[in-house]
Amino acid sequence: MWLSGLQIPESYLTALVQATCRKNGWPLDRSTLFTQVTKFQDAEEVNERAGQGCFVSGLYLEGADWDIERGCLIKSKPKVLVVDLPILKIIPIEVHRLKLQNTFRTPVYTTSMRRNAMGVGLVFEADLFTTRHISHWVLQGVCLTLNSD
Repeated sequence: MWLSGLQIPESYLTALVQATCRKNGWPLDRSTLFTQVTKFQDAEEVNERAGQGCFVSGLYLEGADWDIERGCLIKSKPKVLVVDLPILKIIPIEVHRLKLQNTFRTPVYTTSMRRNAMGVGLVFEADLFTTRHISHWVLQGVCLTLNSD
């Protein structure tokens, strides 16, 4: 799914959670999204089904870089402000089953201004693996955006 192409991407993610909850009999108010960054760089490389979730392309990482080999956040290269994030797998999950360690809950915004014309910008929070303390990435202002403008 090219999430950047949607007018209101939150509605797609909400529908994804609702459909999964209905299918598995989970309570909607006790469900959330879990994300994994895959090793796929392009949508054409994806040759498997996402199961209960979906694969999302078109996300940009600000304030950091992504190490594909180790699958974690790394310090950005000099003079490189924004990089393409590999394909992200979004999986609806029950909150009590979600156990995150060494993970930075990264905000995903609609634009690089971190808001749209209506003053709303946060779409969801993605889980990015890190070997550094979370405060390092918060101070770096790390976020994901749907548009690289």
